[in-house]
Amino acid sequence: MSDDRTATIALLGCGGFIGSHLLERILDATDYRVEGIDLSSRKIAAFLGRKRLTFHTMNVHDVAAMRPVIERCGTVISLAALCNPYLYTHTPIDVIESNFVKIYPLVQACSESGCRLIHFSTSEVYGRTLTGAIDGADPRHVPVSHLLDETATPLLLGPIAAQRWCYASAKQLLERAVFAYGFERGLEYTIVRPFNFIGPRMDFIPGIDGEGVPRVLACFMDALLHDTSIRLVDGGTNRRCFTAIRDAVDAVMLILERRHASRQRIFNIGNPANETTIAALASRMIDLYRELRPEAAGRNFSVEPVTSREFYGEGYEDSDRRVPAVGAIAGALGWTPKIGLVDALRSAMEGFIREYGMKCRKVTGAFRDIVRETV
Repeated sequence: MSDDRTATIALLGCGGFIGSHLLERILDATDYRVEGIDLSSRKIAAFLGRKRLTFHTMNVHDVAAMRPVIERCGTVISLAALCNPYLYTHTPIDVIESNFVKIYPLVQACSESGCRLIHFSTSEVYGRTLTGAIDGADPRHVPVSHLLDETATPLLLGPIAAQRWCYASAKQLLERAVFAYGFERGLEYTIVRPFNFIGPRMDFIPGIDGEGVPRVLACFMDALLHDTSIRLVDGGTNRRCFTAIRDAVDAVMLILERRHASRQRIFNIGNPANETTIAALASRMIDLYRELRPEAAGRNFSVEPVTSREFYGEGYEDSDRRVPAVGAIAGALGWTPKIGLVDALRSAMEGFIREYGMKCRKVTGAFRDIVRETV
C-alpha cells in the first residue's frame, strides 16, 4: 500500500452482525488499519485491543463528526442500516430517514474527499418478482421471473399504502444517488446487495438484548430457546436464499482487494442453491435444534399459523421469491458461494445457543416457576 490513507479503511457499523465478521477478517488476513465506527462495541469486544483498530463510539448518521475520519481513509465501507420488517410498518419515518436522508451526506462526503465507497444496499430493492406482481400469472409465461439480475431486473415495489416497501424505496433511492455521484462526479463505488446473510452474532433475542421483533431466523430461535410456538406468517410459502456469513465476507474481501474489477459495479451476494420456503426453514431448524441440544431431542415443537397483518401490522406486503443471479460477481471476481443451507444454519444456530442458551433457560425456568406457584 502506497500511503497511510490507502492503507486505512473506515468501517461504518463495525459493531453489527456483518461488520463484526468483516472486521475480524480484515484484522486477521490483511495489513489494513481500520477506523471502526458504531454506537456499540459489544459484539467486537474481543477485537478492541488490536493495534490496527481504532474504535470510535459515534453515530454513523453524524457525517459532520465522521468527516475527519473519512478524510483519513482511502475506502469507506458503509454497513449501517435500519433493516427490520417490523419497523417498516411501525416507524416508517425512522426507516426512511435512517436509510436515505441521514446517510445521503455520507455519499457526498466520500465524493468530496475522494474516498472509495463500498455501500451495502439490500436485496429488497428488487421488491416483488414479475410473477408475484401479476395476479394469477403463470411462471412459464413470465421469462426468468424469479432470477434477480443486477442490471436487467426491474425493481417492482408495492403501493404507497403498503408501508413495508419504505425500506426498499429508501435503499433504492440511495443506490441511485451513489450511481449519480459516480456518473457526474467520478465517485468510485461498489454497491452490494446482500441476500439473507446468516451466522453467529446476528440480530437479537427480545427481552434479552433487544426489544421488538427481529428477523425470521432470530424469531424462530427465540421460540426454540424459550420453548414456545414458532409463529409462521401466511403459511410460510414465501421463499428466500440464505447465505453463510463466511461466504459473504469472502465476497466482500474480493471487492476490497480487486479495486479495478469492482469499480462502479453492483453485485448480488447470495447463494441461489440455498433457496427454501420459510415453512421448510422452520422444520429444518427444529430438526437441527434437536441435534444441537440433545436435551431437546424429545420435545414437541409447535408451529402456530399467523397472518402478516397480525404479526407485522397494517401495511405489510412481502416478496414471494428472491433468488440472486451471481454471474456478475463470479465473472468479475471469481466468487461463488460454497456453504450449503444446513451448514450455514447450523453455524448460525450454534451462535445463538452459545450466546443465549443459558440466558433463555433462566427466563423460561423462572416463568415455569411462576406458573407452578400460580397453579
